[in-house]
Amino acid sequence: MKYIFLSISLLIAVGAMGQAKLPVIKATSKSVAINDGGLLDKNAWLLSPKTRPDIYTADRTRQTKWVTFYTDIDSIRVKVKPGTRFDFVILLNGKDSCFTQIASAIPPQSKQSDVVKNDTIPFSVSAYSAIAVKAVLNDTDTLNLHFDVSSFDFHLTRDAIIKKTKLLPNQADVLAGNAKPNFNEMAKAQKLQIGTAIWHNQEMLPTGITSTGMDGRFAWNLFEGKQVAVDYDNSRIIIYNKLPKDLKGYERSKMGFIRSFPYATGTFEIAGKKYTGNFSMDIGSDQSLILDSAWVARNNFPKDLKLIKTSTITDPRGVKYQIRVVEAPRFSVNGFPVNNVPTLILSNKNPVGFEINFLGNGLLKHFNMILDFKNDYLYLKLNKLST
Repeated sequence: MKYIFLSISLLIAVGAMGQAKLPVIKATSKSVAINDGGLLDKNAWLLSPKTRPDIYTADRTRQTKWVTFYTDIDSIRVKVKPGTRFDFVILLNGKDSCFTQIASAIPPQSKQSDVVKNDTIPFSVSAYSAIAVKAVLNDTDTLNLHFDVSSFDFHLTRDAIIKKTKLLPNQADVLAGNAKPNFNEMAKAQKLQIGTAIWHNQEMLPTGITSTGMDGRFAWNLFEGKQVAVDYDNSRIIIYNKLPKDLKGYERSKMGFIRSFPYATGTFEIAGKKYTGNFSMDIGSDQSLILDSAWVARNNFPKDLKLIKTSTITDPRGVKYQIRVVEAPRFSVNGFPVNNVPTLILSNKNPVGFEINFLGNGLLKHFNMILDFKNDYLYLKLNKLST
């Protein structure tokens, strides 16, 4: 699945047509494969002649890399650096010009965010450990959203879109039961305010996946190039333009990215052995740790840990997953050890489609954290919930 960073799409689109003579490749099929920095997705892209330009946002990295588009008969290879974009045309069946752009997920330095000051967003912790905030849409509609580091952009549940907003073109008929909602034609949010942070002309995407009881979620990439402090001691999120100087008690580690998902590195210590892996920070989940079945097999993770329970869960798409929840005797992140951690082990293939473990808010809520999306560091500090 490819996620488009919509917060920069308007900026990119403005400059797309300014290139005098664009490279052209040919295609007889709408299906395009993409190799993004060595990761090949054979079903990554569908050509859309009506979209000008159709923007592919490369997976986030601060390293220079190559991105290759493969049509059924042709290809083009593009070097991608942070802040760059490249325009070209895919000529479909010799007649339809598909104006396409490959863009870095990291926007140009001077255009990294619409937020020009330090903003504060008050929050509460929901019964399901989610970071819950109040959002006001177009100065009239109040929504309950949660902050999710393992997601992208703004998403609203379909039920919330119908019942709590006026974003559908035929809203009155939908509410009256006389028409079906067309989520593909939703209006943009002219104004969306969360705390003191405000977004204008913001695209809202429909979803079936949120933390329990929430109307939707907002994600880390909205704060690209900023530092995001999640302060449980004072129930607030602070969006910094510059990292604060007083970081006493915080421990820092490098924050990695896979398929544009931020991740931390964590280590289990079991029976004298260490098992280190990458953990996407799923702060919309009330679980503590979730282990990828492929990672478990590849690392020969112990099978004889104390069993807490077994069960079957179903995701919003209706896919069922067999799980075991075991007790891990010791787990460390950023040098902080935690004992006897409930750890959910997936038996099925990871639903995101690649190998990654998950660090849920059942554990992360015990830390104040700073997510530095300018320099790619994670800072953690034990908070009042840890006692």
